[in-house]
Amino acid sequence: MNAEDPTKEREETKSALTAAEADGLNAYWRAANYLSVGQIYLLANPLLLEPLVPEHVKPRLLGHWGTTPGQNFIYVHLNRVIRIRDLNMIYISGPGHGGPAVLANVWLEGTYSEYYPAVSENEAGMKTLFHQFSFPGGVPSHVAPETPGSIHEGGELGYSLSHAYGAAFDNPDLIVAAVIGDGEAETGPLSTSWHSNKFLNPCRDGAVLPILHLNGYKIANPAVLARLPHEELENLMKGYGYSPRFVEGSDPLDMHQKMAAAMDACLDDIKGIQQAARNGGVRERPVWPMIVLRSPKGWSGPKEVDGKKVEDFWRSHQVPFAEVRTNPAHLQLLEDWMRSYRPEELFTPSGALRAELKALAPKGKRRMGDNPHANGGLLLRDLMMHDFRDFAVMVPSPGAVEAEATRVAGAFLRDVMKENMAAANFRVFGPDETASNRLGFLFEVTDRTWMDEVMDYDDHLAPDGRVMEILSEHTCQGWLEGYLLTGRHGFFSCYEAFIHIVDSMFNQHAKWLKVCKQEIPWRRPIASLNYLLTSHVWRQDHNGFSHQDPGFIDHVVNKKADVIRVYLPPDANTLLSVTDHCLRSRDYINVIVAGKQPSWQWLDMESAVRHCTCGIGIWEWASSDTLDGDPDVVMACAGDVPTLETLAAVDILREKIPDLKIRVVNIVDLMTLQPPEEHPHGLKDRDFDDIFTIDRPIIFAYHGYPWLIHRLTYRRTNHYNLHVRGYKEEGTTSTPFDMVVRNDLDRFHLVADVVERVPRLRQKAAYVKQYVRDMLIAHNEYIRTHGEDLPEVRNWQWTRTLKPSTDGL
Repeated sequence: MNAEDPTKEREETKSALTAAEADGLNAYWRAANYLSVGQIYLLANPLLLEPLVPEHVKPRLLGHWGTTPGQNFIYVHLNRVIRIRDLNMIYISGPGHGGPAVLANVWLEGTYSEYYPAVSENEAGMKTLFHQFSFPGGVPSHVAPETPGSIHEGGELGYSLSHAYGAAFDNPDLIVAAVIGDGEAETGPLSTSWHSNKFLNPCRDGAVLPILHLNGYKIANPAVLARLPHEELENLMKGYGYSPRFVEGSDPLDMHQKMAAAMDACLDDIKGIQQAARNGGVRERPVWPMIVLRSPKGWSGPKEVDGKKVEDFWRSHQVPFAEVRTNPAHLQLLEDWMRSYRPEELFTPSGALRAELKALAPKGKRRMGDNPHANGGLLLRDLMMHDFRDFAVMVPSPGAVEAEATRVAGAFLRDVMKENMAAANFRVFGPDETASNRLGFLFEVTDRTWMDEVMDYDDHLAPDGRVMEILSEHTCQGWLEGYLLTGRHGFFSCYEAFIHIVDSMFNQHAKWLKVCKQEIPWRRPIASLNYLLTSHVWRQDHNGFSHQDPGFIDHVVNKKADVIRVYLPPDANTLLSVTDHCLRSRDYINVIVAGKQPSWQWLDMESAVRHCTCGIGIWEWASSDTLDGDPDVVMACAGDVPTLETLAAVDILREKIPDLKIRVVNIVDLMTLQPPEEHPHGLKDRDFDDIFTIDRPIIFAYHGYPWLIHRLTYRRTNHYNLHVRGYKEEGTTSTPFDMVVRNDLDRFHLVADVVERVPRLRQKAAYVKQYVRDMLIAHNEYIRTHGEDLPEVRNWQWTRTLKPSTDGL
């Protein structure tokens, strides 16, 4: 062997590694495996300086071993290529509960102790590392926000690859290693996200190296991809547009040689693709490399326990054997297993990783645990933004002009896109709906990202486009999350009913933000995740019942108050103000619900700014209680269509009952309804009582399911007088006004509610009720005869005041 000339030895043996290099990588892998087992099992005696006794073992054994040795194997090989090629790389752990592997590796490379000095690089620190894992007051069993180097939770499966591509967009120097578990590969989101390679531009983006980790089994069943014949699996990956390299086997030293060769080849391919594109431009979509790693589940662990197969079987998925404190044979099995890694060869007597092994890890910011892209707030820069007031709709008086709110917002987003093109830190995401949602002004400055063939009749497709469209809400959400978590800004527009598809992804991101904000000071704030939900429930007259569901808001408000925000701007100017605020915010999930159809505009820009700043306000220009401030009824509204119907109802009431004193209250920020103890935007009880009174009827027209308003206000003084109208799961393909009628949210039902609930109107009730009845009958007959709404509805306009609009508390 040519120990003094590794290059010559590799050439002579046709090996990727010298024997010494392979032995070093294997020793590092053993160290990571040893630490991983220790985290799952041990409370004390981390270096096995004495025989194990039951008291050294945790009373509750929690964690997942099966995926861990394979991920340790991958991590050590990524360390190798980072070190010898000086790569900028982050690691995404897709298989569920891969925490032991990543925690072990960031401790070995020294990152963990820098972030958590109490978990020092010695025996005491190793003991703490073991003790805290899946233990009360410790850290979770998956790759959670607490884990340095992570942008991916790993608790829920399916999002690793879309996160990886989101991180790579506009990061030309970054390589994202995405480890995909074979169980994870069965999920719908992951299956779709393979197509992300059709959107990766080698000129301006980084690279993703997918590593499909096949270890055969999930919790209790074989994994589908692991059982596919080799040729079928290879053809599947080629069909997705990848060039797969297979690393298969179980002999560690042989596998190290195979993996090193595969990684070198993949990285050579990536370098060649990027150099060709950056020197000569993009001529066609490249075929990107990937690795398929097939290794035993629970590799290097016990092959059998109590006569039952464990390694390379589902029994190794979690804790291979659990009766360690009470079963002496299991206790001895654990000790034998851990000693098989020969810890005395890996760690110094003080518990530090031996220097020759420590040298195998990258240094400084090249360590995957300390790469700044995995703590994106470190890289975040403010967006360049014009004053949103420049895009204002001129509103000489309330209800005097019509506009499409999202089209107006689209002009603002166009200029945000234009101003940040050079910085390459802003993208708009959506499932094939950007133009449908009236954001088409964006295409004046950019195109849709598209790396495949473009026909001369296609619309705004280009490799350098910055609008990301794929008909998968999961993939859009995953891309956006990866983009935000690595320090950039984004905006996601979607049909309101179908944003539910990402309910669970929203959950995971909200949990991530909650933990980062409340418990991890070294995690720097990132740009907020901004949803624009349009094509909403009240204007799905052409699509029908399947497209009618406003319940995402209900789902959102379940999360922590310091993370979520919900906005219901009633017109274009309020939407502009809200959008500007959301784009500037940090560490929130902002949900904006706004219509895209032509609608009346209520507030001039300065009034809109004041209204949105407060989040709630009395619309004096629409109210009739201004002389003594003592209303007979409060008519509240949240959402553009509920606002329209409320004002139309007020118009009828002022005509039919001129002496009725009405107060109109509009809510933009839904969370103002909660007490301040529940949400930081909540109104103080005194302010709430001043607006809504303590004893007058409140008729509340709400965009979504009505019970949410009761839930938010149940602790308020006047809650017993609150009557909410909203969506109650009635819909079909019909006229716009028929949708509100079907759900009793229309102006006529609101009028009837007022008459029912204002005691002094008893004597007038019969006449007004008869009017309401007649109008509803007329509506029903008219739409069935003419196919459109009554002229009185279609042509209604607010004309009761010409004075400038004002609002405020």
